[in-house]
Amino acid sequence: MTGIYLGKLSEHDPLHGYLQHDIQPQISGASGSSKYRVFKLNGSNDVYLYEDRNTCTRVIGKFFLSSRKKDAVKAVSRLTREFDNLCMMRDYGLTGYPHHVVRPLGRNYSLNALLVTEYCEGELLSEVILEVIQGGDQGKLYHKLTALAYFLSAFHNRTAIGVGVEFHQDCDYMDRLIDRLLEIRAIGEGEARELYWLRDQWRDQPRMWEDQKVLVHGDATPENFMFGNELQVIAFDLERTKRADRVFDTGRIAGELKHFFMRATGNKDAAEPFIGHFLWEYACHFPNRDSAFQSITGRTPFYMGITLLRIARNSWIEPNYRHRLIREAKECLRRF
Repeated sequence: MTGIYLGKLSEHDPLHGYLQHDIQPQISGASGSSKYRVFKLNGSNDVYLYEDRNTCTRVIGKFFLSSRKKDAVKAVSRLTREFDNLCMMRDYGLTGYPHHVVRPLGRNYSLNALLVTEYCEGELLSEVILEVIQGGDQGKLYHKLTALAYFLSAFHNRTAIGVGVEFHQDCDYMDRLIDRLLEIRAIGEGEARELYWLRDQWRDQPRMWEDQKVLVHGDATPENFMFGNELQVIAFDLERTKRADRVFDTGRIAGELKHFFMRATGNKDAAEPFIGHFLWEYACHFPNRDSAFQSITGRTPFYMGITLLRIARNSWIEPNYRHRLIREAKECLRRF
């Protein structure tokens, strides 16, 4: 995980004292002369890496209140939710090798709603995908997708509660995506009506209601999973963890794979071998692999479709590619 070096954290900054006296003792013992270097990381929030120059220890700081995110009440709620979700999933045993959820080290509401977590070494899924697209070893991506399937199966299966999914919640989410695409004029009323019709076709499919709720990551994108050695998977950014259909996660990974390869190569089918491998590996963690695979793949097109719609709403997507994403989303959604 790399970042842009911003400089040194002033010893007069309240954050310096918090890191030195509240966070540092948890990872390397008390230090009377900590000096922190600051690096800006990518992320939807203001996310930074802080490195103590004396001990070389590192932590991640994520601010939920910033110039971009100005709602203080919402910031407090989001910080609380993510901190609690990290603790909850670690309580399910997702610590160490091979399944690891990052350890939360502290939260400070007075410092712009700050969450501090441990720093972990590894390679992001997004980096592995881009490496393969640029001509790297395809076997590496297959191996990492095997590891991710193993991680997500543990995340899901350990948290199943025997209560049926409520698919209408995912239909409501699709409605919000359609509303946003209408708002930014990415689609017209006619396309919106088609998407609403496709939503209703999926709602009427019995298979969309057949599984039981599990806890899902909720934001299963290639930026939120990191790989260590062998089968090691490290997960973070659990703010959106919730109870839902397991395919909410696996379908999003499938949709993200499609997006990465389609955008880079122009070939909408380039990711298919990797998607199939990922879902097949996920299914192996069930008593009947074949029936699990059939069930999961039967629901996947819906979740791939809404993932592509979700990506299309982003302001950084260029108009021509946005239209292609929407077109591919409709192709997925027509496979009801």
